Amino acid sequence: MSAAALRAEVRAQLDEWRAAGIFTPRSDSWLVGYDEDFSRRLGARGWIGLTWSPEYGGHGRGFVDRFVLTEELLRAGAPVAAHWIADRQIGPAIARLGTGALRRELLPAIAAGEARFCLGMSEPDAGSDLASVRTRARRVDGGWLLAGQKVWSSNAHRATHAYVLARTSDGERRHDGLSEFVLDVTAPGVTVRRIPDLRGPGHFCEIFLDDAFVPDAWVLGGIGAGWAQVTEQLAFERGGPERVLSTYPLLRRLLDTAAGPVGRVGELVARLVALRRLAWQVAVRMDAGEAPVAAAATLKLLGNRFEVDVIEAARETLPSDEDLRAALDDAVLAAPGFSLRGGTTEVLSVVVGREAMREAR
Repeated sequence: MSAAALRAEVRAQLDEWRAAGIFTPRSDSWLVGYDEDFSRRLGARGWIGLTWSPEYGGHGRGFVDRFVLTEELLRAGAPVAAHWIADRQIGPAIARLGTGALRRELLPAIAAGEARFCLGMSEPDAGSDLASVRTRARRVDGGWLLAGQKVWSSNAHRATHAYVLARTSDGERRHDGLSEFVLDVTAPGVTVRRIPDLRGPGHFCEIFLDDAFVPDAWVLGGIGAGWAQVTEQLAFERGGPERVLSTYPLLRRLLDTAAGPVGRVGELVARLVALRRLAWQVAVRMDAGEAPVAAAATLKLLGNRFEVDVIEAARETLPSDEDLRAALDDAVLAAPGFSLRGGTTEVLSVVVGREAMREAR
């Protein structure tokens, strides 16, 4: 099936589901649109794990196809948060770095929408500085015991598994001695607590680890190789259309109602076209076997500014249209997270700057 045919098929199915009341479009649907039944529907259609090997429940398609599928889901504002982290970031990492046992156990479950992941990267007082990780992994017979605390883990209270970055040794550099683990969040020694936000009990959580056991077969990649691995994985996370389409339902409503300032809305549409092109190029490079770290960081950096400007354009209209007002409220509540998730503006600027200097040498 061509990418164009896939786009038509996905768009038709989403139109049908929306008309049947199976979902209601909303902004930031990849983070707050949490619907486990909807994820299972996508799994049954073969729309999770699109790029993975059929041997592990995937469908052997390319990253451009995944771009098309993701773009249609986000344009529709469909609730994809339940499987998002597993499908976009951790599933590909397991497919590339996981043991055979881990691939066989988890990839088919992720593809079916049954296994749901949260991220255990950020820690208290460390912000987005992953090199400041203090969570420790201690070697024991048959595996590792994890001890420490993670924070800002979205939907951890509903996840079945967590990705955890932990320190297995101390090296000369802060980046040394980090390793990646897959954790069963129902295991003894794991406690999850939700963090209230502007919406009330939100999607952010804290994870407390008190000698939580991880078997050897659930280590991702090499012990001590975590920094290089996680840096590459962030290309999968940062470089997708979600970095510019979180507020698409609001922009679409502005266009449908012709309510916004015409010149400014026109500028936003032009910027969206350029950003979409960049996201497409990231997908093409990933299909070629590259990890386009700098391009993905650039997309997120520019996408963050774009998403905020969509909200500001809508705010200028002082909307009387009820649906437009609701879409604006939804986007405003999501906005504080735009520049935090996947790396702050400062972190992304460093990544882009270093790559530019490397190319200039």
